[in-house]
Amino acid sequence: MHPILTSITLLILSNIFMTFAWYAHLKELSAKPWIVAAFASWGIALFEYLLQVPANRIGYTVLSVGQLKILQEVITLSVFVPFAVFYLKEPLKTDYLWAGLCLLGAAYFVFRDKF
Repeated sequence: MHPILTSITLLILSNIFMTFAWYAHLKELSAKPWIVAAFASWGIALFEYLLQVPANRIGYTVLSVGQLKILQEVITLSVFVPFAVFYLKEPLKTDYLWAGLCLLGAAYFVFRDKF
């Protein structure tokens, strides 16, 4: 598989773990002490790092660090919005759309030499 596609796939998977590590405890462990949530989050985050580190190493063979960072942010928002809406039952806000448009602009500028 092409390094960019491999990197994107691994970053999507790592972001799923990251989003759960950062936010699922708000719903699932809200009655537990914060230290329990922290340890549970660290356990989930281990899997995130096991995917994120190789994703960045593979991606860095063909992308700049700035391109990797913007790619990461686009993927983060693409994973976070459905998570917030469907899992945490947050209302879908137009602010998500505006943030997404800003990230698309950022992606354009860091990737325009690849087009």
